[in-house]
Amino acid sequence: MNSLDSLFVMAPAGVQTRWASPENPSASPGRGGETNGGRKGRPCVKLAAGECLVLASAENTSGIVRRLWLTIDHRIPRNLRGLKIECFWDGAKRPAISAPLGDFFGTGLGRNVAFPSAFFSNPEARSFNCCLPMPFKRGMRITLTNETAFDLNALYYEVNFTVGDTLPATALYLHSHWRRENPTQLQQDYEILPRVAGRGRYLGCNIGVIANRRSYFKIWWGEGEVKIHLDGDSTQPTLCGTGTEDFIGTAWGQGRYDHPFQGCNFADMETMRYCFYRYHGPDPVWFHHNIRVTIQQIGCWAPESRWELSRAGRPVYHAGPGRREVDWAVNQEPYGLFERQDDWSSCSYFYLDEKENDLPALPPAGERIVGLED
Repeated sequence: MNSLDSLFVMAPAGVQTRWASPENPSASPGRGGETNGGRKGRPCVKLAAGECLVLASAENTSGIVRRLWLTIDHRIPRNLRGLKIECFWDGAKRPAISAPLGDFFGTGLGRNVAFPSAFFSNPEARSFNCCLPMPFKRGMRITLTNETAFDLNALYYEVNFTVGDTLPATALYLHSHWRRENPTQLQQDYEILPRVAGRGRYLGCNIGVIANRRSYFKIWWGEGEVKIHLDGDSTQPTLCGTGTEDFIGTAWGQGRYDHPFQGCNFADMETMRYCFYRYHGPDPVWFHHNIRVTIQQIGCWAPESRWELSRAGRPVYHAGPGRREVDWAVNQEPYGLFERQDDWSSCSYFYLDEKENDLPALPPAGERIVGLED
């Protein structure tokens, strides 16, 4: 049976559909649209500074969160990074998902841009969608917290889920992890996903880069290779890519484009800010004991940019082991790879056989937002 054939199959016994929204916050049967006699009395809510709102919850039941949709009245960098979404599975005290609103929904650097992808989308740059299935065995809770200093006047949302699903023993929990390094450390690979123990599937990530124009002008920053350390890999990984733009399925630099599983949904070559994504749908990345995902910060000078770099008055180091400074008087190569320090942030996604993880907590909103509107 293919995926379309399943559309006409009767639901399993006991499985019921629920929608949580401002018109029915509890997603209770027969309780939708009660305000104003059912004539669109409560389509949205306010979210005051510091307030935490439960978007959806379920207790003492199994189920699957099937879709998240959300929009706000001011889709600006401060809000996209300052609002925090969290998901808790089966009564866990620590969230499996804890990320800034925009980054979780596939948009980095607080940039509100229209894009489609297989897992996330932002139609017309007006709303945020996620269709990753999120199974739970005994209950779930999804919250949104306003960690900015400003009130949000209009929050619209829908959490579409089913309850009573019979889940296989192999069902995994969805997790997400956000982090930022500003700047990255010289010759130390940026960790997209720090080491996680357990069994599961890595789904991919979206990444935001603010290139360091002060030190490197507008010289290409994206020669770093993605490395995925699987199941006990130490120094060298099992999976290794060939370059940053190669990682997202393009080549020889990257501009703005969309694809279901890979793309660059924001590319500003003037300010040197880029947001891009790679989701492992057709190409699963399984792990059986642990996983760690990194990417290098390596740039490339070309004949037209070599002059700028050589006269910047700052040390430039060859890409490679040790810390070998480029001697411009001796090195006349028209092209060369060099180590960089830039502002990197990322949101990664993975399924895990545990409802909690031991990854670092989400940094405060001030650290997440700084520099986005410069």
